[in-house]
Amino acid sequence: MIELQNVTLTFPDGENRITAIDDVTLRGDNGTVTGITGPSGSGKSSILAVAATLIRPDSGGVLISDGTDTIDAAQLSKHEATKLRRERIGIVFQQSNLLPALTAREQLQVMARLGGGTSRNKRAKIDARVDELLDAVGLTEHAGKRAHQLSGGQRQRVAIARGLVHEPEVLLVDEPTSALDQERGAEIMELIAGLTHERDTATLLVTHDLVHRDALDDLVTVIDGRITTPVAGQALTR
Repeated sequence: MIELQNVTLTFPDGENRITAIDDVTLRGDNGTVTGITGPSGSGKSSILAVAATLIRPDSGGVLISDGTDTIDAAQLSKHEATKLRRERIGIVFQQSNLLPALTAREQLQVMARLGGGTSRNKRAKIDARVDELLDAVGLTEHAGKRAHQLSGGQRQRVAIARGLVHEPEVLLVDEPTSALDQERGAEIMELIAGLTHERDTATLLVTHDLVHRDALDDLVTVIDGRITTPVAGQALTR
């Protein structure tokens, strides 16, 4: 579970400050995809950045819970926040940001080994998890291909698998369909929804494209840094 509680974020603008997020409360439960939509510049990506501990808010809390342990990520030091991201938060950026020299399999292996040991037993467990994830996103046959050998949709699938390689409690996804056509976009959204439900992950997903809203469990709209529809937790009517 992830919950933003009364989060406010401002940025300097000359002698004044601009409010990017204005007293936002938002919850994403395990096994659900909560969509965040709104016009450009509304604060969607800022909300995701705060949830990812990439930016510390001016005020408010960012609670992350595995059911037994709850922490307020907004109160963590930079070192603690980095450790949290590595162990408990998966991030899928708008661009896949794959390393060009690595194969799809190696992209996941490198991420999985960050901050961990390299014993033979640990490497074997990582390799097994990587293979399972590549199979889950439909890329087993493409595991040995480098980024330039993959289509846009396939690169996004690698990025999703990479975001899940640490088995995070929270998955944060930024505009996953922005560079894809409608058919491939629908496939990616269905994939994210399926993995979220299967792995009981709390997923927050920023999107401007409501064509794929059926893949979402909840949806909120952000305008001028404020949520203008009921907070997440109220299921969509379909």
